[in-house]
Amino acid sequence: MVGIQSTGIGSNLDVNSLISKLMQVESQPLTTLAKKEASYQAKLTAYGSLSGALSSFQSGFAGLNNVSTFQNMSATSGDSTILSATTTSVATAGNYNINVTQLAKSQIISSAGQASTTASIGAGTSTTLSFQFGTISGGSLSNGIYTGATYTQDATQALGTVTIDSTNNSLQGIRDAINAANKGVSASIVGDGTATPYHLVLSSAKTGATSSLKITVTGDATLQSLLNYDPAATQNLTETTTATNATLTVNGISIISASNTNTDAIQGATLILSKVGSTTLSLANNTSGVQTSINAFVKSYNDFQATLKSLTGYDASTKKGGVLIGDATARGIQNQIRTTLSTAVNGLGGGFTSLASIGVSFQKDGTMAVDSTKLQTALTNNFSEIAGLFTTIGKATDSLTTYSSSTSATVQGAYPLNISTLATQGALTGDAVLTSGNTTIAANTSINVTLDGVTAAVALAAGSYSSSALATLIQTSINGTSAFSSIGSKLTATITGGGFLKLTASSYGTTSNVVLADGTGTTVATLSGTVTTGTAGVNVAGSLNSISATGSGQYLTGSAGTPAEGLKLLINGGATGARGTVNFSRGYANQLNTLFASVIGSSGTISTTTDGVNKSIKDIGKQRDILTSRLVDTEARYRAQFTALDRVISGLSNTSSFLTQQLSALTGTKQN
Repeated sequence: MVGIQSTGIGSNLDVNSLISKLMQVESQPLTTLAKKEASYQAKLTAYGSLSGALSSFQSGFAGLNNVSTFQNMSATSGDSTILSATTTSVATAGNYNINVTQLAKSQIISSAGQASTTASIGAGTSTTLSFQFGTISGGSLSNGIYTGATYTQDATQALGTVTIDSTNNSLQGIRDAINAANKGVSASIVGDGTATPYHLVLSSAKTGATSSLKITVTGDATLQSLLNYDPAATQNLTETTTATNATLTVNGISIISASNTNTDAIQGATLILSKVGSTTLSLANNTSGVQTSINAFVKSYNDFQATLKSLTGYDASTKKGGVLIGDATARGIQNQIRTTLSTAVNGLGGGFTSLASIGVSFQKDGTMAVDSTKLQTALTNNFSEIAGLFTTIGKATDSLTTYSSSTSATVQGAYPLNISTLATQGALTGDAVLTSGNTTIAANTSINVTLDGVTAAVALAAGSYSSSALATLIQTSINGTSAFSSIGSKLTATITGGGFLKLTASSYGTTSNVVLADGTGTTVATLSGTVTTGTAGVNVAGSLNSISATGSGQYLTGSAGTPAEGLKLLINGGATGARGTVNFSRGYANQLNTLFASVIGSSGTISTTTDGVNKSIKDIGKQRDILTSRLVDTEARYRAQFTALDRVISGLSNTSSFLTQQLSALTGTKQN
């Protein structure tokens, strides 16, 4: 067993105090490391503050990096209960007197009453409900029934079909099937309190006279007698609300709109009609919005500058510097921002190429200030040029050329545009004459259609069709097929002067085409004769700044490796040859966004710097552990040495005492 140590007892030395003082000296490196670690932690906090200030600054100019801030005009309605409005980039300033005389409504029709909502109707035979949308004209309406009216299908609205069978042939099941199909008709059940209270109520999802319903039921006879509805013939449902167009005048000009949301009356403006009445509408440049955004930009910069000054500056009164004084990272960020904001921007070809040109300038203390008078003058006289100072935007001098997008590789500047080939649509023109008589489509008929490279079976409703009605049927049936509608592919069907069926894809370019193939119940020869494959479209072709660009449909994109790389333009018709100039600008807000991505991004400058600081802190931890281990050993060594010293001194002390006793004894004997 190890004996109990009582260091210093034998020697009377204060060994613990001696060792404690020695260990204080030995521990000085730990104190130095602690101070260094505290310094690094303070830097981490400072970098966090710097990053937060940069993020706040970025939020402050977000509005200036949004094209809509400059393009969309402010719309002010004299009476917002009558109408409100929104605008797009093509709107122009103006004042309008508007009189709304009628709102658009959807047609609503109701079935005969049923005793139950859950009882089966009919035998459960598979039955198809076909919904058409069109216009009811002529005749008269009495008690919800038309007499002597005609019905014309709207070719722009897709045909919708719903299947009813033994699983859903109740009033409730029919309602749910119609709503789940989402074919432009909504269904509900209304009870009137009579012996047969429950009515199936159907409403067109669209307003306007061209969205009146025609329902053709193929299959179960009971369902036919309940739901067949043709305003020009058999009507087993009654109309409770007539489909109407909205009518209004704009500065005295009569306008008819199928919807209460009108985009055609005033170019670039959407009118949202709420009730009948007269009011005014004023469209003006969004000068106040832009002015607010510019002031917010200046304030957020000054707030950032204040934070940066507190972190990197020197306070003469306290004779202390900020945590990041002389820091290369902070200084570099500040210089990059100042350089960005001091460098001229090409803009959109106008006179504004710097912040100073609109009244925003740097002060001696490093802050920014706004000359409100100069800014207001710029906004009033040259509003369209200011967008190029702040955001990424392109502007073409040709009215049929529209800037679409760009990439980080696109260089700002002016690009002369030349078009050598215009884009075309794929189309199929048959050679079977369809105007000599009606074409009969049998029940359960379908054709196979390939549109824009996608193939699907398209069902055609049974009936006898004139050539124009047949074209409408084909167009609505194809456009209503989910395989095409889900990807936005559609076509237009017309009858040419020679009586031939012509199918024209809505898309442009080499992927645009129409191909027909036999399906069920008929051959495509009945529709298009010997022609079953159309002619594919052509991509637009041209150059930007005399360098060939890449065409895809109607879009022309600057080629890789050129200054125009990634510059994407929509060429919407026009002529071949020189088509003016496209000006492209990378404004200050956009440039700062790009800069900030490299500074406060996940792999940005601040992140890289803080990673280095964290590594240093980790290294200090390792050094501390090593020193602590060494100090334990050092203290043990000191204690061992003092213990040995204590034993030596204790031994010497015992010897001294023994000798003293012996001498004393000898002296006493001699005296005796």
